[in-house]
Amino acid sequence: MGKQRVLSGVQPTGNYHLGNYLGAIRNWVEGQSEYENYLFVADLHAITVPHDPKQLAADTYTLAALYLACGLDLNHSTIFVQSHVSAHSELTWLLNCITPLNWLQDMIQFKEKAVKQAENVSAGLLDYPVLMASDILLYQADKVPVGEDQKQHLELTRDIASRLNHQFGKPDQPVLKLPDPLIRKEGARVMSLADGTRKMSKSDPSELSRISLLDSPEQIQYKIKRCKTDPIRGLTFDPARPECNNLLTLYTLLSGKTKEDVAAECQDMGWGQFKPLLTDTIIESLKPIQEKYQSITEDKGYLESVLRDGGEKARAIANQTLSQVKTALGYSLPL
Repeated sequence: MGKQRVLSGVQPTGNYHLGNYLGAIRNWVEGQSEYENYLFVADLHAITVPHDPKQLAADTYTLAALYLACGLDLNHSTIFVQSHVSAHSELTWLLNCITPLNWLQDMIQFKEKAVKQAENVSAGLLDYPVLMASDILLYQADKVPVGEDQKQHLELTRDIASRLNHQFGKPDQPVLKLPDPLIRKEGARVMSLADGTRKMSKSDPSELSRISLLDSPEQIQYKIKRCKTDPIRGLTFDPARPECNNLLTLYTLLSGKTKEDVAAECQDMGWGQFKPLLTDTIIESLKPIQEKYQSITEDKGYLESVLRDGGEKARAIANQTLSQVKTALGYSLPL
């Protein structure tokens, strides 16, 4: 039996931060040899909100380079750009036509983002969970790495696949595979430096809320110095102290120490002692990523070849799945 297939992607929007790295990319890297990985730059998802075309193009290459800089190995992982595989858009339309509207209107993230965008909310924002389902189902993925806040999207994907299989497949011959979540609890949800009750996010207007993977040592030092803390001396993993809990978790994940060791090390510390320790740990952890990123971006031809090869491999699998779906729905395929 071959390796199970894993599928995941990240949007090329804004600066990529420790939350993206610790909650997703580092987990991919650590487990990549166990799976057959298809990891993409989700540029189609990036236009559900107003965007700058030039920035989108630049961010696409930046994210692909960071994938490699963070340690993704092309012997285990196929890296590609979502829009380079037209089957993503085509399958989305087919799945749209079997997905009940109320399923999409009930999605928590749509409700939250629609409130912020008001009359500017696009049909794409409502519909992007169907595109996400297409991303996953095209590759007949066995596992999908998701954070706790994204489980609803994967459940929708499974519901859509089940609906299509029930309506157009056979009991012993489903058209689409139902994927399972691959959840790593530790580090799956990194919180904001400005508010320990909110997830670290690229969309937060404050740069002080996150540490970006390409931040300079001076920027990291400034952000940690300014991050929100509480007045209590003695640092503990306590849900009632969200900022303290978050910063200790960051230190644990980046230092490689156990939670128990960190709790013992920091129990008598004040913030004046802990913040420089955390700063140095972050700087040292990001240094090899930043050095490798610089090397990759200096050779654009190499990066383009990685994405070209990845796109070819992705299209071969995606187009096969798309053909299966179209046949099941009653479409005749090109001769």
